[in-house]
Amino acid sequence: MLHNQKKHPPRCMIVILGHVHAASMKNTAPLSRRRALQTLFCSSAALALNVRTQATAATTPGTLNFLLIGDFGTGGADQKKVADAMQAFVAKNNIKPDALWMLGDNFYSLDKTPGGFSVDSPRWKNEIEAMYPASVFPGPMHAVLGNHDYHDNPGGQKVQLAYAKKPGVRWHMPSKWYRLDLGGEKPLVTFLCLDSNLPTVSGGKDKKSGKARSCLTAAEAAEQEAWFKAELAKPRAPFTIVAAHHPVYSNGDHGDTKTLVQQWDGLLQANKVHAYICGHDHDLQHLELEGRFTSHVLSGGGGAKTRPLEGKHKVPFGKETHGFTHLSISADAVRFAHYDATGALLHSFTKRQDGKVELGV
Repeated sequence: MLHNQKKHPPRCMIVILGHVHAASMKNTAPLSRRRALQTLFCSSAALALNVRTQATAATTPGTLNFLLIGDFGTGGADQKKVADAMQAFVAKNNIKPDALWMLGDNFYSLDKTPGGFSVDSPRWKNEIEAMYPASVFPGPMHAVLGNHDYHDNPGGQKVQLAYAKKPGVRWHMPSKWYRLDLGGEKPLVTFLCLDSNLPTVSGGKDKKSGKARSCLTAAEAAEQEAWFKAELAKPRAPFTIVAAHHPVYSNGDHGDTKTLVQQWDGLLQANKVHAYICGHDHDLQHLELEGRFTSHVLSGGGGAKTRPLEGKHKVPFGKETHGFTHLSISADAVRFAHYDATGALLHSFTKRQDGKVELGV
């Protein structure tokens, strides 16, 4: 699908210990000795990760376009601010998104409306349909389940699956895990959508009530793992992206998810999955880890209260902020761009089919 999109002037980016400093190509002030050493160190790290820095535009014509958000379902002012920024972004860039990606924690807190959380709850209208209006986002909302979707409302995960079956809704969750091949007769991208609420990730007992927390059953987890391996073994589009809620690797306050590192990281690398997209940590991140093919993109700034980043991975970008992510996919590249709740571009990168990464703002 072709879209007319505005181009932005090229900008360069200096990555310093996980923080992004953008400066125009011209009139750059002389670097201090400390800044110069920091720049040299990060440039060397980027080369070690097979990363090349390059100026890029905010959008690229002739692509699939998606907006990503996670950890948004509060119904509060911050969710509204991010949603408004998303609307302003697509209007400014003349984009009609092919879909939204809802990366879990789609609904926080106990639904106290009459009847509780159900397919008829007003929260669907107020926090989903009106928050992300079909007039602006006419495509589907591809969703995965987060821990709050299991924990905050009894049977909340079942309600979300049931809502997807209502006629005419954009909410798309055909099952707890599913595959999408998008881009026409010859798809550009294969999405494998997973439920990361494994027993050792989201299970156990609630600290306050002492009751068992809802999550995937052991049988479901085993079935999903077998399915995941089988889908990776099948023919796929030129690009493969895995979507789930919990991060495999993260510099956020939750840190790496040990179970997912043990069970999924090897599969991502062996099968050359281009990107793993998720939320859970309430921030925006981009991780490139040495010796690993897969880029890790966290978009958890959709509306819930943000939290400081505490991890120690040396990565291209991470920031405690509300915001969203634009993903564009063309025949030769996928491009991710993080935006804050004012619509300001914070960080972007392009990934090629062979795994090479180009950083740029």
